[in-house]
Amino acid sequence: MSERRAVQLGPAQETMLIPLYGRAVEARKEHPLLRDAKAVEIVESLDYDFAKLDGNRGLTGAVLRGMIFDGWVSEFLRANPAGTVVEIGAGLNTRFERLDNGTCHWVELDLSDSMELRRQFFEPTDRRSMVAGSVTEADWLDAVREHPAPYFFVAEAVLPYVPREGCEAAIGFIRDQFPGSPVAFDTAGAGMVERIDNHNSAKLMSARFLWPCDDPSELESWGLRLLDSRTIAQLQPAVRAGVPAAFRDRLDAIGLAPQVESYRLNLFTT
Repeated sequence: MSERRAVQLGPAQETMLIPLYGRAVEARKEHPLLRDAKAVEIVESLDYDFAKLDGNRGLTGAVLRGMIFDGWVSEFLRANPAGTVVEIGAGLNTRFERLDNGTCHWVELDLSDSMELRRQFFEPTDRRSMVAGSVTEADWLDAVREHPAPYFFVAEAVLPYVPREGCEAAIGFIRDQFPGSPVAFDTAGAGMVERIDNHNSAKLMSARFLWPCDDPSELESWGLRLLDSRTIAQLQPAVRAGVPAAFRDRLDAIGLAPQVESYRLNLFTT
């Protein structure tokens, strides 16, 4: 077996390993929620103690979250097959591998340490750009303009770890320079932010959510318009239809947990 690759990431960046491992664990099941051979390959290549995450219910939540974001991106690509998806905080996500239609364009943005690791497993192409930078600074916008409109901006499990003023600045960049674009990101209510130390996965990481949002519609003051807001248990009908039948009853049970309602996945337009 080849030598495993070292993982050297900042606190917030380390959280990318939770959804990565969740997808790898799911992919190994006989009836998985999704198939992700690339996630399995990456996990097997990294020198990291993934065992500490074994049995953690947060892994399933991370997979469900990704499926909902996938659903929104898929809808965009069906309507705009040559459009551009801008993935903010790409981490080790494999969304391009899951959703590429052969004609779309993709821009992946993340901090330098995350992007350095990402480039060990993925390569840019004429349709796919990989950019090292911070969403709170405007330098990355030029890379987006190199790809064709329309644009879909997605930030999965990113903005809650960024100070609120930084998030508002990032949304301002998108609003002012790419008006009319859909933007998808998650928010955490005050109860979840305050009790994050008890969260299944987060308690194993040092990063913490930095700002609460109990009502995503409040963010319309940033120049956004809320189109959709879901919990991890509220899969879009087309996404839910692809879930193994044995898991659908579990979805209903997951949705009853009070902390699930506090964590929202949101689709806005600028």
